[in-house]
Parts: sequence; C-alpha cells; structure tokens
Amino acid sequence: MNIARDDDVLGGEPRIDGTRIGVRHVAARVIDRGQSPAHVADQLDVALADVYESLSYYYAHIDEIRELEAENEAAFERVQELSLKPKETVK
Repeated sequence: MNIARDDDVLGGEPRIDGTRIGVRHVAARVIDRGQSPAHVADQLDVALADVYESLSYYYAHIDEIRELEAENEAAFERVQELSLKPKETVK
C-alpha cells in the first residue's frame, strides 16, 4: 500500500507516501467535488493508482477519516473565532 502516516507530515493523517497529499483531500476532490480520479491524479501530479489507493483507504477507514475531518473543522472554527475577536488593548 502506498498510503503512509507520519506524525511529522500532515499531523499524522494518512497520505500518499512521498507526498503531502492527504487521503481525505483526494476523497474530497473525487467524492465531494465530482472530479474524476484521472483528473485528480493529473492535477496533483500523482499516479492514478495512488488516487485509487487513497479512495480505497478512505472507504476502508471512513469513520477515522470523518473523525479527522471533524477535528480539522473544529480547529478551523476555533482559529476563525479567535481571529474575529478584537484585540485587547493594554492600559
């Protein structure tokens, strides 16, 4: 399998080995955006087999990927909330 996990890359999320392309990013393009696997492979400059392996991993570990998506979304919302608050001034 050409799917790797490393705590130092993408926070340990599953990704195509040798790249910083996450499984969930490949799945989002194909599943959510309706892009063809061949188009995604071309756009990301990876082998078509890597896209299919990513999709296979996604479906075999869908609960794990959905949990990662929820954690990422929650982190984004926290950062967004903090960035929208006015800065406190020192008196």
